[in-house]
Amino acid sequence: MPDPNFMSKNYATLVKQIASLQAEAEKVRKQEIDGVIARIRDAIAFYQLTAADLGFGAKGPARAAQAPAKRGRKPGKAKKGAAAVKYRDEAGNTWVGRGKRPQWLRDALAAGKQLSDFAVK
Repeated sequence: MPDPNFMSKNYATLVKQIASLQAEAEKVRKQEIDGVIARIRDAIAFYQLTAADLGFGAKGPARAAQAPAKRGRKPGKAKKGAAAVKYRDEAGNTWVGRGKRPQWLRDALAAGKQLSDFAVK
């Protein structure tokens, strides 16, 4: 069994080394951040960017391009809006051509009419 004093001395040494390395890492991190900020400021000045361009304003190209998809919609699918009427009968019944065919159209087709007979021109 190892000597407890030997282990605690090594552990204590390691803890001091860790603290020293953490302090050194934080110092290097701050120096790197200063350089990054300087490069960003140079690029903003060169390209004459605004807060809105960077997505920090209420509106702007960057904000619009990164807007999250709304719930219930799958990314890449266009939102369906009000569609134009594609089919109409003499009684004024209409259908936009989406979804299940309405009963009036199914009845007319069963009676021998063609879909093209109801097409809105």
